[in-house]
Amino acid sequence: MGVSLTFVGCGDAFGSGGRSNTCFRFDGDKQTALIDCGPTTLPAMKKSGHAPNDIDAVILSHLHGDHFGGLPFFLLEARYVSKRTKPLLIAGPEGTEARIEAACEVLFPGSFAKGFDFPLEFIEMDFGKSWAVGDFMVTPYRADHPSGDPSQILRIETAGRTVAYSGDTQWIDDLLAASTGVDLFVCECFMDKVGVPFHLTHEVLLAHRDQFTAKRMILTHMSDEMLAIADTSPFETAFDGLTVTL
Repeated sequence: MGVSLTFVGCGDAFGSGGRSNTCFRFDGDKQTALIDCGPTTLPAMKKSGHAPNDIDAVILSHLHGDHFGGLPFFLLEARYVSKRTKPLLIAGPEGTEARIEAACEVLFPGSFAKGFDFPLEFIEMDFGKSWAVGDFMVTPYRADHPSGDPSQILRIETAGRTVAYSGDTQWIDDLLAASTGVDLFVCECFMDKVGVPFHLTHEVLLAHRDQFTAKRMILTHMSDEMLAIADTSPFETAFDGLTVTL
């Protein structure tokens, strides 16, 4: 199996352009991870033929609902539909396990406390080191995006290929550090010029364009305002179902 990244969903929190919430499938040569798991993840996966049991790990950038809110449904689907038996790793910032448990209990009371018929392991990643998440080596950088627990920019390596993902953040120089020389940099670009706190704009990314050293850079998480000018952007832009071979 080759190394690739598929945009299962590349939308913002509000379904702009009819796009699914953020979820990327990262296929290594031995294991497969989801990067973020928004609320529409399961229908988007099933519509495009991605089997939930193919997933070995879920790696979360931050704990806003449009980035992790699909996990209660993913976990219950694993129990009742896919009959999962193989282990699942969920990696994210400090607070990940408690937030997922709380979300499960709000949406399906008693579901998390009941346990699962497969090994479920949580890895809560801090800054300043790299973390082994199965076959994926994850290095988190600090994002500037309040979400109740630390938000992270992610640099993820597997099988000799490296992907960086901005998560959600306003401009911070760690975007450059995290994406230095990567094979693919997936970068949020919520708005064109109208500033929304703690998100990136097209205007800001253009101002820093010459500083990026990624081999390929693709914009994601676009609002209606940004989608309206996407075709004229010098940056490549994502669409649901896009697969990039690395």
